Amino acid sequence: MKEKILNILGDLRRYALQKGYEVTIFYHEEDSYLMRFANSAISLNTNEHLIRLEITAYVGNRRASYELITNLDKVDEMKQGIDVAAEMAQHAQPLNYQPTIPALAQSFADESSFDPALAQISNEERLAFFNRAVAGLETDDIKLSGVFTNGANTIAQITTRSEHTQYFKTSDAQITAVLAHGKLKWEVQSEQSAQQKSDLDPDLVHAELAFLLAKYQQSNSLQLPLGSYKIVFGAAAAADMLNIMNWIGFSGGSLKRGFSFLNEAQVGQRVFAEKFSMVDAPSRRETFPFQYDLAGIERKPFTIFENGVFKGFTWYQDDADEFGATPTGHNVMHKSLVVGAGSQPVNSLEELVSMPRTEDILYIPFLHYMNIVNPSKGIFTASSRFGALLLKKDGSVEVPFNVRVTQSLFDIFGDKLEWLSSATVAYNTSSSYGARNPTALIVPMFTCVNNLEISHSNTSY
Repeated sequence: MKEKILNILGDLRRYALQKGYEVTIFYHEEDSYLMRFANSAISLNTNEHLIRLEITAYVGNRRASYELITNLDKVDEMKQGIDVAAEMAQHAQPLNYQPTIPALAQSFADESSFDPALAQISNEERLAFFNRAVAGLETDDIKLSGVFTNGANTIAQITTRSEHTQYFKTSDAQITAVLAHGKLKWEVQSEQSAQQKSDLDPDLVHAELAFLLAKYQQSNSLQLPLGSYKIVFGAAAAADMLNIMNWIGFSGGSLKRGFSFLNEAQVGQRVFAEKFSMVDAPSRRETFPFQYDLAGIERKPFTIFENGVFKGFTWYQDDADEFGATPTGHNVMHKSLVVGAGSQPVNSLEELVSMPRTEDILYIPFLHYMNIVNPSKGIFTASSRFGALLLKKDGSVEVPFNVRVTQSLFDIFGDKLEWLSSATVAYNTSSSYGARNPTALIVPMFTCVNNLEISHSNTSY
């Protein structure tokens, strides 16, 4: 199949050259499978196979893109798409800069992050995973909902500037299991990310759900008083905050457009706690990596923060063209962000709850309805949901109703950062909308931050 795809791209390139067009041709193919649960039953079981072809045509500093959903046997339709893109480019508004047309120096193919056993996991196996993950936990009042999505993702590219091609193929799975009490209206949740089939572990999901269920069934619930708390964020919450940082923090394009809380004067300066380091690490298979970017630049580990020191902005090729910067190999559909582990030996929820403590600790595993309040100050807002706990200093546990956190990333990862756990985990942040783009960050299992204020506290679940 790979050879067929690349041969078709070569044919399309030759067609464009014969017509005198300058184009890039981007191929995206996905095989996606989804099993959804509601009220302890399968509510949806579906799959789709889609091939998208995006053609970008260039005429001087004019550029236009045209995308079609097609099949490999519709080459004439693809050639018509090239004609459409070329015609659109003739009438496009000129850019105020000259965009780069990739001229790939060599061909590159990478299937090392593809596991056919995971991509083609059966309906019976998906159902068996969920049955094992919630075995003995459902009741007449407590019902299962959730989703198991998996599939394969194939990306390929060619341009008229070079006969070389790029080809990437990955497999991925994302699992979310939720147990909800129909009368009391609380919910607990566990998630898992997989790049290969051996990553799947329903027993871990079961253990987390069982532990949370016990706390929610046996502990008092309460409305938290407004004020400041020591908060421990779970991996999901930390990953979502880092995704916000990826957008409004170290992107060179965001900087130039006034949408970043970091600036050029801070390069080489300590902006976060010394405990915090983050690298874009394209060698980590758990992150579905790109070892070359789509402009043909080989991707090496790129340090963004080292012991709190900001090392530099990442530059997408088009942003670099517009603002006269040097691209950094980040012309990719997603980065492979890895946060360094800490030194705190607490690597499971059970260990966190049993830790000795001298003050109350609010545990927030997930953040919901996250949005940006002020990008230039790194302020976001979000509410807690699914499995929050109040760990009392006397060793007891209570269940808080949802709270809202409105904070600056400078506070969370800056001097208020107390510790990071010594174990890390891959957390899947893939979106179910648009073309399949499996994405995961590697983060510590727990991130502890001192003196964070909650700005709203619900009166019930």
